[in-house]
Amino acid sequence: MSIALALLLLGGAGAPAGQNLYHAGNWSAMASDRRAASVGDALTVVVYQTAQASNTTQNASQKSTNLSGKLRGGAVAETGEFGLAGGYTGRGQTQRSEKLATQLSVTVREILPNGDLIIQGEQRMHVNGEDTRIAIRGRIRTTDIAADNSVLSTRIADAEINYDGKGFVSRSAKPGLINRLFSLLGLG
Repeated sequence: MSIALALLLLGGAGAPAGQNLYHAGNWSAMASDRRAASVGDALTVVVYQTAQASNTTQNASQKSTNLSGKLRGGAVAETGEFGLAGGYTGRGQTQRSEKLATQLSVTVREILPNGDLIIQGEQRMHVNGEDTRIAIRGRIRTTDIAADNSVLSTRIADAEINYDGKGFVSRSAKPGLINRLFSLLGLG
């Protein structure tokens, strides 16, 4: 007995059709990796950010005023002189260099009408008394997702990458109370 006849006898609607057996959204192809494409899908972000900034300011000013005069009358001769001078030289320099390299998993939060994906995720670590938090949010194109389901942080549009730490090392890097007070008063 054929399958179609058996289904008819059991009350089936007819012979099975290919479109009833396969749904493109549920199965990935045999020769490719599954990439994030739906809300809730996971994706790996490879963060490699470097930043360098340098700012140098130099001011110099010099001022000098001299006033002199002579007075002579008869046998009396008086001479007077007055001088005023001032100078200022100031220099300030700021240099900053940062480098962040890590990987973390994020999830697709929203699919935009043009097909772009809004991604968001965070990673928290506690190592040797130091708490670290890395959070990422942004928009990516599906064409920027690599075959291994990862995307580079440089390919994230409107990227928000937050890196924050708390603990002994972070506290030690901050200036002390007196240095902050002098800085507030413009003395440090």
